[in-house]
Amino acid sequence: MSEQVLNSDALTPASRILSAAKRLGMSVLPFVVVIALWQFASLFFPRFLFPSLVDVFWRCLEILSSGVLFADVLATVLRILVGLAGAFVVGGALALLMARSQAMDKFLSPILTLFQGIPALSWVVFAIIWFHGVEFRIFFIMVMTTLPAFAFQVLGALRGMSKDLVEMVFSFRPTRMKLFRVMIAPAILPDILTAWKVNLGNASRVVVVAELVGATGGVGYQLLQQQQLFDMAGALAWTLQLVFFVLLVQATLTLIETVAFRYRAVSERAI
Repeated sequence: MSEQVLNSDALTPASRILSAAKRLGMSVLPFVVVIALWQFASLFFPRFLFPSLVDVFWRCLEILSSGVLFADVLATVLRILVGLAGAFVVGGALALLMARSQAMDKFLSPILTLFQGIPALSWVVFAIIWFHGVEFRIFFIMVMTTLPAFAFQVLGALRGMSKDLVEMVFSFRPTRMKLFRVMIAPAILPDILTAWKVNLGNASRVVVVAELVGATGGVGYQLLQQQQLFDMAGALAWTLQLVFFVLLVQATLTLIETVAFRYRAVSERAI
């Protein structure tokens, strides 16, 4: 690690700019390739199959500039965030119970595994049959589809803590708050951020399915309207709204991870 720090300090400003430009180029390259392939396909296929990216751009701009249309994007974003927050709170509490009690672990693990095997579309059907309110239906679907992953990932993080370190910290007789702040939070936060990244993608797919069949607003509802109009440019523009949201949140989580865990050593060798 010290060698890496010395090498980093030895870089000139020009080398750092060149290195940052190279990293940016490598990050952007996959998106450029996909965009180029789509635009190339639009030259040879009908517009209703592969519309020009110029058309898609103007449709995206229309969504972002229209208060009524953008409200649907915000509705979907709020549903995702509220659903993920609910699943994280419940899943974290279940993981804590399972980590503290072997009996609770044996009781809850099969139930969570059972829930994990139920398809998202089945939860949509169950929610429509059981509940009346649209928002509660979507919240229920979001929680049930992401709860097992949050619970198992938090449980894995709790169990992954060093036993020697736990015993050493307990020898100082810390308060519960200090124990959580000094030992538990730093140990499980990396896994929690990874769990949010994974569940964010799953949630963005599930919420669209839920809105397709049970909502009167949101990105899923708008996608259904575009499908009925056979409007591929509109369908792509609405899909991109969710993609932009996922990329934005992923970048935020990555930034938090980079800042919070900058003390961790980075290996120069690829695994």
